[in-house]
Amino acid sequence: MSHEHRPKRNFKLVLEYDGSQYHGWQRQQGVLTIQEVLESQLEVMLGGAIGVRASGRTDAGVHARGQVVNFYSRTALRVEEIHRGLNSLLPPDIVVLHVEEVPDSFHARFSAVSKTYEYHILNRVVPSALERGFAWHIRRTLSVEPVLECLEMLRGCHDFSAFMGAGSSVNSTERHIYRAELEHRAADLLVFVFEANGFLRHMVRNLVGTLVEVGVGKRTPHEFSSIMVSRNRCRAGMTAPAHGLYLIAVHYESDDRSL
Repeated sequence: MSHEHRPKRNFKLVLEYDGSQYHGWQRQQGVLTIQEVLESQLEVMLGGAIGVRASGRTDAGVHARGQVVNFYSRTALRVEEIHRGLNSLLPPDIVVLHVEEVPDSFHARFSAVSKTYEYHILNRVVPSALERGFAWHIRRTLSVEPVLECLEMLRGCHDFSAFMGAGSSVNSTERHIYRAELEHRAADLLVFVFEANGFLRHMVRNLVGTLVEVGVGKRTPHEFSSIMVSRNRCRAGMTAPAHGLYLIAVHYESDDRSL
């Protein structure tokens, strides 16, 4: 059967990548991006221009353990062949974890019901030679109790205008946060975990920057609460560095999350 007469198929990919060397997800003129690299290698493998749709854009320097994308193709290749072929073509800092064929209606972004992000903080006096591109180094010991108090305030549906990056155009600044937690993964590794039905531009990094200020005693939980209510970005803390942020997972109605 000729290529143009084959049925159109919809493929879902789950990607892991180290964002250190890339100018974020979205294709941009004059800089290297994850989307450009992925689309160019799909074009090599499938023999034609392929447009990939992602669950959302990650900024320059942000990492992913579970970015989801989808694309359409009339290829005759099996899922296993696409998976193996792509990983042989992609650079070592971008890996396809999973490939599956999905219904035509599946859209990586619009079909998503929630996303989980993590933010990693190395909390010790000395920096790390190995983790310097993967965690924000904070020298001062973070006081966990007031941070946990603030995380409690974040859960539920709120207006997060105070934590939205500039240059963002959205219909609504309300988001529903299902999880807002702080985990002690190792003696000196603190990990913020956020799951929500969506995130505003720079929202996680702006939240973390403000929460760290609470943790080092620059702000109180009461002040954090008043920042939320103010809806004023100028009152919140700094934007945490991109290299501590990870897109961990994108969740869909069809997912079995009981495991």
